[in-house]
Amino acid sequence: MERYVIIRSDNKSISKPMDRQKAISTVKDYDKQGISSYIVSEDEGKRITKDGHFYTPEWK
Repeated sequence: MERYVIIRSDNKSISKPMDRQKAISTVKDYDKQGISSYIVSEDEGKRITKDGHFYTPEWK
């Protein structure tokens, strides 16, 4: 089963891996609090933890 992590933009923290529905619910809760956050795959979360850089998505 695919696992996901959440990256918060306010403190750059990375959550523990969770299932898809829990990740979506958590991001919605953060949004209600005015906190921007991003859902990424567990593998991407490991890469970010290793090299310490999260590339903020930009939509044009």
